[in-house]
Amino acid sequence: MNISPTNVFLLWHNYDLTDDFGTHEEAKLIGVFSSEEKAKEVIDYLKDKEGFRDHPLNCFEIHKSEIDRPSWVDGFTTVRWTE
Repeated sequence: MNISPTNVFLLWHNYDLTDDFGTHEEAKLIGVFSSEEKAKEVIDYLKDKEGFRDHPLNCFEIHKSEIDRPSWVDGFTTVRWTE
């Protein structure tokens, strides 16, 4: 039996926040959707809601991912910036 991979679409909202501790990325996973179109519908629904309306639309990001397939299989590196 040949089963094709199942894709999902993760909807994120990301922006930089500057506070007393410096500037860091604020990231919220809004949800996981069965199609890119459904994720876009949620963006359209949320874009005028409190908090979301204070940031540009490009803060919403849709990432396609395949179920049962790992990410970061080669590991990762942490980069720390200094001024």
